[in-house]
Amino acid sequence: MQENKLKNYLLLHFIVFIWGFTAILGALISIDAIPLVFFRMALAVIFIVVYFILKKKSFYLTKKGFLNFLISGIIIASHWIFFFKAIKVSNVSVALVTMSTGAFFTSFLEPIFFKRNLKLVEIIFGVIVILGLSIIFNFESAYQLGIIYALISSFLGSLFAVLNGLFVKKYDENSISLYQLFFGTLFVFVYLFFAGKITSEFFILSKLDWMYLFVLSSVCTAYAFIASVKIMKYISPYTLMLTINLEPVYAIFLALLIFGEKEKMNPEFYFGAFIVLGVVLLNGILKNKEVLKQKIAQRLASKK
Repeated sequence: MQENKLKNYLLLHFIVFIWGFTAILGALISIDAIPLVFFRMALAVIFIVVYFILKKKSFYLTKKGFLNFLISGIIIASHWIFFFKAIKVSNVSVALVTMSTGAFFTSFLEPIFFKRNLKLVEIIFGVIVILGLSIIFNFESAYQLGIIYALISSFLGSLFAVLNGLFVKKYDENSISLYQLFFGTLFVFVYLFFAGKITSEFFILSKLDWMYLFVLSSVCTAYAFIASVKIMKYISPYTLMLTINLEPVYAIFLALLIFGEKEKMNPEFYFGAFIVLGVVLLNGILKNKEVLKQKIAQRLASKK
């Protein structure tokens, strides 16, 4: 049992590393955020459909599932749009440090959907996270729009994770991934169509962009999406969002290696980032201790 738990945590960290690389690809791909999300999701849907056919999986979807995945598909598409917009108008470091507010948003959303009490320590940590972000916001005025986009993306990502925490109890993770990505693709396509963006030129991309999109949609989306949903059967949405907050650590390191000077920030940014990430890690330590105490209490109670 303990070995399976360790395996799932290691897999989660590998997925988070992949998501960190997603930010790098988002910066490398030359097209705008909305077309980028469309191609990412559309190609991922194709990969998953091929997977379904090869594995002979059922495409059946209930009416309730249709509504659930339609709403959550729009949420994840919007989350990615704001995420890539944040990267395009700022940089990888600013976008991902701001995305670390995911655990803060989830601490408020999870009690609502999972019907548990809001904890004082989570509120306190949330206030400290806001303090860290305000330091970054004040000293990195050139990236304020990127910070705003990343905050919106972070909230939508947290909402999506909480909803999937409910869905995995009722639906197969493969079906969840397929239909959320499909409805997300459809949502973005409808927007682009009515905006007059769907033309023959829309599909003409450079070979390098197609290569990056292939990696982004296959490894960073189709595989990581299904694997992350499956993991949620064993890991809570809060733990998922908490671990995702390590994404900036992986991504900033990669960004510094790849983009060099473009990713270097002033000392105030790193001070604010240290506060945000420090709170995230401290919260994780306290959370693990709390879970451990609960398990010990349950074992003692069962022996009585």
